[in-house]
Amino acid sequence: MRVTYLVNQYPKASHSFIRREIAGLEACGFEVDRWSIRRVDEPLVDPADRAEAERTRVVLDAGAFGLAKALLGCALRHPLRTARALRDALRLAHAAGGQRMKHMAYLAEACVMLPQVRRAGSAHVHAHFGTNSAAVALLLEALGGPAFSFTAHGTESFEAPEKIGLAQKLARARFAVAVCEYGRRELARHAGPEAAQRLLVVRCGVDEGFLAWPRSAPPAVARFVCVARLSPEKGHAALLDAAAEVARAGHDFEMRWIGDGELRGALERRARELGLAERVRFLGWKSGAEVREEILGARALVLPSLAEGLPVVLMEALALARPVVATDVGGVSELVESGVDGWLVAPRNIAALAAGLEAAIRAAPEDLARMGQAGAARIAALHDARIEARRLGERFRALAAAGP
Repeated sequence: MRVTYLVNQYPKASHSFIRREIAGLEACGFEVDRWSIRRVDEPLVDPADRAEAERTRVVLDAGAFGLAKALLGCALRHPLRTARALRDALRLAHAAGGQRMKHMAYLAEACVMLPQVRRAGSAHVHAHFGTNSAAVALLLEALGGPAFSFTAHGTESFEAPEKIGLAQKLARARFAVAVCEYGRRELARHAGPEAAQRLLVVRCGVDEGFLAWPRSAPPAVARFVCVARLSPEKGHAALLDAAAEVARAGHDFEMRWIGDGELRGALERRARELGLAERVRFLGWKSGAEVREEILGARALVLPSLAEGLPVVLMEALALARPVVATDVGGVSELVESGVDGWLVAPRNIAALAAGLEAAIRAAPEDLARMGQAGAARIAALHDARIEARRLGERFRALAAAGP
């Protein structure tokens, strides 16, 4: 069975879970065509991501002329279907507050994909994220393309669901996926009675390279690693303030930050202002193997997010038997239990975050080891990428067997 994967930007360092899901489907015998709406706006460090980029078609590579030509071609060859798709685009635009031009662009993007998806013989389209990729998948089906489904991850879908037409997408999708129970509950709030029955939890899987890695005790050195985009919702500014409190309390520690983004310059300046330039290292993006080594070299991973679904990096750290200090947002409490596999702290609370860091610094080696083993056992039970991809593949095959 051939399926099409559609993502806003793919591949990306922060989207490695999608790459693993695709690999899991291919291991189950699926043929997967990769589509990205736009080209990735960051360097690809991981060799696996660079290989994925070679296999990924980019919708907007068609250019303005190609988009207009595709839209006109669909209108001439399939006038009724194009009219229906236009109606759907305008309804989504109305929900978004009148963004008609943007949704006309989504329709043109669907028109670019339609002939290629048909020629490939794709039986289903699955979009990741409930934003523009899900809109394009919906419009592609309206034009006569395959049925679609989508995975909603967190803040992009739940912060302003009306503006992305989440209810309309849930009503039209053959099914929708959440990556945790928190996400399923959020989707259910916006789904009608029928759509609510089509919700599925497929957890983001952890790569075999993390699950099978020999477990070791956390090091004695007070080193923390943080892996996240340097963007406002990830809470790095609060982490700097908390780190400053820990330093003022007389603790010796080091932080290594993996990731990049629009806040890097401001965060580097703030670190210097707080006297943390020698303690906080900005490393940029790293490959999966390098991330693993950084996590293994840390006493704990820290993630101070202000909003999340269920961050994969928490799973990766726990799989490597490293406890975590994380804020209680989204589905994080489904993974992290204070005193069991880490420290769960209130978001936007610098004192609480500092207390979590201090607790990790003071923790006895045997307590760190116990927490690490508890976390690794939980991840092995719930977040095996192969098992989760198999569950999703079973849903794809069931839909294909049921027919239109």
